[in-house]
Amino acid sequence: MSLDPPAPPTHTFVVSDLHIADSEQPPATNPLWRRYKMRELFIDGTFARFLDHCRALSGGARAELILNGDIFDFDCVLATPPLPPAPGCPPVSWFERLRGLHPEQARSVWKLRRILDEHGPLIDALRAWADEGHDIVLLIGNHDLEMHWPAVQDLLRERLGLARPEALRICEFYYISREDTLITHGNQLDPYCLCHDPLHPFIEKRGRPRVRMPFGDLAGKYLSNGIGWFNPHVEASFVKSFGEWVVFFYRHVVRHQPFILWTWLWSSLAALVDSLGDGFRPALKEPLTLERRVVAAAERARSTPATWRALHELSAHPAVFRPWKVMRELWLDRALLLSLAVFGSVQLIGTLRLFSELSSWWVVGALMVLLPPVFFYAARVDSDVAEVSGIIRQRLPILARVAGVRRVVMGHTHGARFDRVAGIEYANTGHWAPGYVDMECTQRHGTRGFVWLRPDGAARRMELRSWEDPGSSPVPPTQVELRRSWSLRGLKLRLPRRPRLPTRLIS
Repeated sequence: MSLDPPAPPTHTFVVSDLHIADSEQPPATNPLWRRYKMRELFIDGTFARFLDHCRALSGGARAELILNGDIFDFDCVLATPPLPPAPGCPPVSWFERLRGLHPEQARSVWKLRRILDEHGPLIDALRAWADEGHDIVLLIGNHDLEMHWPAVQDLLRERLGLARPEALRICEFYYISREDTLITHGNQLDPYCLCHDPLHPFIEKRGRPRVRMPFGDLAGKYLSNGIGWFNPHVEASFVKSFGEWVVFFYRHVVRHQPFILWTWLWSSLAALVDSLGDGFRPALKEPLTLERRVVAAAERARSTPATWRALHELSAHPAVFRPWKVMRELWLDRALLLSLAVFGSVQLIGTLRLFSELSSWWVVGALMVLLPPVFFYAARVDSDVAEVSGIIRQRLPILARVAGVRRVVMGHTHGARFDRVAGIEYANTGHWAPGYVDMECTQRHGTRGFVWLRPDGAARRMELRSWEDPGSSPVPPTQVELRRSWSLRGLKLRLPRRPRLPTRLIS
């Protein structure tokens, strides 16, 4: 009996951003509320057929399936258990029942168990794939940061029940395939969504360890879980004309959520406080095991410790260290300035009335003087979210050089594209999330893309393909699309802008 290790996979398939979560049935009185989470929209069946298609493309040769981040959407799970999720855990708080469980280990295990219970066909398809001799590599993205918990990883392995445990490889934030392709989710280049330290992702809060959640995920979790009219996976669902906004508020908000502005305000403040508080907390570290952890993480990523450290150093600077930047994404800066204008008008006229017979109506006049600067500032504010694509393009050459590759594959931005930057092939696989432009969930948004790396002589060839059940077709190169956006980081209002390519975005 031969004990030689199996030959490395000759084919690689990369998908990202499945955003698998539990199901919710909208209430009968409000059938459009979080409709995108209906069980009827699950992708289990089409994903199983996609794996069959991968088998056909590889012609029976050994292959690896790269699940490139945001596979499980822990942030989207709003359900809570009636009792603590594990013995000895603190009870579920009122805030958790409104916005979802905190990212503590027992709570994260409960959330993943709930997700896996509802996606049996998809888990069966992955098990069959691995049992045929193929490999599975799971990269952790920003929406499944809770996969860092050892107990959460153990639960996934238990549910998969693989005959070859080594067939599943879980990587912190990147993976190098066959020494020629760097695969990473891409959130490490996003200052709003990165994991501060993938090797030490935990902090201590209220005496209990939890995953440090980035601002983008906290904002999306607190806002989208409380305002269920919009699809958090699709920016276009927030693009409406003035008339459409009026009709939308009349048909839905006035009837079902008349205090939506209050919901936005306290949810935004909670996201601000938690993201800043968590961001400045020290990470839980074990200095004596640091080098061993780096070596193990690099081995899982099929690279070296030096490469692991260098790629980590190329991560973006966390946005939480610039509080005004965070407030700007939540629109809290404009709310603050507007409040100061109102307060200043009242104070100014109130003070003058101590010395004269001014009418109280002069408050309106003072406010009219103070409002134009506020509106001028608001009109010039542009969200930094649109800059992520620019950051990626800027850093592609150095990422490839550090990793010693000539191709880079990412996800995260939900925009499928195939490009070449400074001689480096770059592909983004789009998304498989339940993203729909309309509230009725009939018009699907985006491309269910995947990258296929296949042998081509002595080298390999990369191709971006679009999955259209039950087949696929190549995706042509896409053009850079720039838009002006006002964002709630996951809840964005984007308006068309005159096309203009800054020189720093041109390769």
